[in-house]
Parts: sequence; C-alpha cells; structure tokens
Amino acid sequence: MMVPGANPMQYLQQAAAYQQQAAALAGRGPYGQHGQQPQQVANQARLVNVTLKSLPFYEHHGALLQPSSLLAKGTGRFQEAQFTFTLTVQQANDIASNRDIRATTKVNYLHQVQLRFCPLDTTKEQGDEFPPSICVQVNGKMCPLPNPIPTNKPNVEPKRPPKPIDLTPLCKLSPTLPNTVNVKWAADQGKGWVIAIYLVEKLTSEQLLERLVQKGTRQSEFTRELIKKKLNDEGDEIATTNLKVTVACPLGKMRMSNPCRPTTCDHLQCFDASLFLQMNERKPTWQCPVCDSPALYQNLMVDGYFQEVIKAKELPEEENEIILNQDGSWHPVPKDDSEEVKKKEEKKDENSAMVDLSDDEGGSSGAVAAAPAVASAPTEIECIDIECGERYVSVKF
Repeated sequence: MMVPGANPMQYLQQAAAYQQQAAALAGRGPYGQHGQQPQQVANQARLVNVTLKSLPFYEHHGALLQPSSLLAKGTGRFQEAQFTFTLTVQQANDIASNRDIRATTKVNYLHQVQLRFCPLDTTKEQGDEFPPSICVQVNGKMCPLPNPIPTNKPNVEPKRPPKPIDLTPLCKLSPTLPNTVNVKWAADQGKGWVIAIYLVEKLTSEQLLERLVQKGTRQSEFTRELIKKKLNDEGDEIATTNLKVTVACPLGKMRMSNPCRPTTCDHLQCFDASLFLQMNERKPTWQCPVCDSPALYQNLMVDGYFQEVIKAKELPEEENEIILNQDGSWHPVPKDDSEEVKKKEEKKDENSAMVDLSDDEGGSSGAVAAAPAVASAPTEIECIDIECGERYVSVKF
C-alpha cells in the first residue's frame, strides 16, 4: 500500500525489487522464469502495417502493443487470442502520479492505457470499430465495453459505438508484472481485425482550444481575397455585389469569440471554436456545422478577418449580421434595412391571417370580416302574403 505523500518513483522501484526477489526465490510462477504462458501469448501477435486515425482528445505517448492482427485458428466461428504488454518504470510512474481525484468516487487517470480495434485494411487510415461478439478480459477481469446500439434490421447484429477503451483501472502498474489481454470474438468471413494498445494522455476541450489559438490565426488578407473572389466571380450567372453573413455561431446562436473554420472548407461562414470543441468532447463527430463536411481538428484555424470584425467598434453589440462588399471590406447591416425587413415580415404575417379568414368558395374579398353567428332557421317554412296593390307576392323565409 502506497503511503500518502510518498514518492511514486521510490514506491515503484521498491515494488520492482520485491518482485525480482520473490521470483528468484520461487524460481517459477505465472510469469516467472520457467513460465511458458508469456512466450505462447507473444507468438500470437502478428504485426500489421495499419494506421489508426488520430484522436484529438488523446495525446499519443507510445505504443504498448503495435497494431497486430487477430488471428483466427481453425474454422470455428468464435475465436480467441491473447496478448501481453509490460509498462516501463517511467510509464508506470506517469500513470500513477497523474490522477484526477477531485471529489469523485471514481479515480480518473490522465495518462491512460488505451485499447483500440479496427478493420484489417492497409489502404487507408482506419477508424475505431469493434469485432462482432467481442469480449475482452484484462488480467482475468472482464473489461467493460460500450453497450451495442439496437437495430431494426433483420439478421444484423447490433454494433457497439466506435470508441477507444480505457484499460488503466484493470492494469498492473508495475514494470515487472506483465499485463495479459484476452480477446474473444466472432470470426467474420472475408474481414480481418486489428488490435492495438497505446499509452495516451487525456486532453480537454480547453487544452485543445489553447493549442488551436497558439497555432496562430489565418491571415485576414486570405479571407479578404476569398471574399473578392466569391463576389467577383464572372462565371456566376447572377452578379452578386455584396453578401450578408453573421458573426453569431451557427451552433450556439451567440456571437463568436474564436471564429474558425477548416482549411478544407471554401465557405466564408465561421463557427465558434470553443463550442465546437466542447460538442466534440461529448460526442466526437468532427463535422462542419455549416456544410456538414469533415472538420478535423488538425485542419481548424482561427480566422483573423472575422476576429477583427468581432473586435471592431463599428459593430454594435446587439448586431451580429454584417455585409461583405466586393472589395473585401465590410459594414454593419443598416438599421433602416433591418427595420424594413421586420416590417415586411409583420405585414406578411397580417396578410396570411386575412387569407385564413376569407371564404375561398364564395369568391368574396378577404377583407370582409366573418359575419356574427345567426340563430338557425326553424324547420318549418312559413309563407307570408304581403299585399302590394292588386298583386300578392309570396315570400319565403
């Protein structure tokens, strides 16, 4: 048991010395000198040249198990494989000394042992994907996995959400004790699978925002030239002299503080970097909220042009829309135009209300108000004779 306030490195060194002494005295053990299991397990790891997609919220610190294929033995549907890895003294110390224990019952490790699965495909980068009927045990203990997503498709097995798995709570944080990972899965004809284990550092959206800002902003002149190109494009059939955009984030509908957009997108509209990173921290989609194209973290850049617009004194605090001109300049939307637009919208609403009240079948004007309710006529029709000179006229009511 580690004494509070003790040096983690000293504790690990003592633990390592104790394990070596115990192994020397015993001469055997589950992972001792004469044990055959580690060698047998190591033979099951066949390295493959597969590259997994980078995860922005995890900083890579090394590979504990390089991408290896899950080898199927025999023709059985359900397969099993075993892998081992051992932490170095520095790695074990990094994990033990970087823990988040703020007022929670669960200890969160900032440095994590991360398990990832992906399809066996060397032609392009692979995203996370679990093999069917996957089951993982770490050092003999069952590893929790994401719950499968239900599906309505017949004869289709529900898939688990694609995400990495944190193995740290199940690992032996010792440089002398190997960690054993046992994997069971259902073989899929014509499709292979890859397993990899990494040492990573968990990052927050605040840290990613800080790194994004430190990367620098895209020069305002670049955006200015892009505006000129879009508004002076001779190939367009309809000539555009100006363009209205907003400095409000399409995600939060409030004014942006760090306007950004991917370098892979050609639209002018930006979104707030802080809000975008927070949303991807909860559910990583990395999709542009403006055009739905991929918006990878490494392609994001803060836009200097719109950053200057937001900080400009010419832009009222209550106004978020601006007009972009053909020469690359901008100006706030005139108040008269804003009021005129509001009046047109109000008038349009009034006209819509009058149309709803009109009698379409009668062909009368919509301005005629609906007549008040009249008592229903009696069932029997009375005939009243009205004398008009020598003639009698029968009038029916």
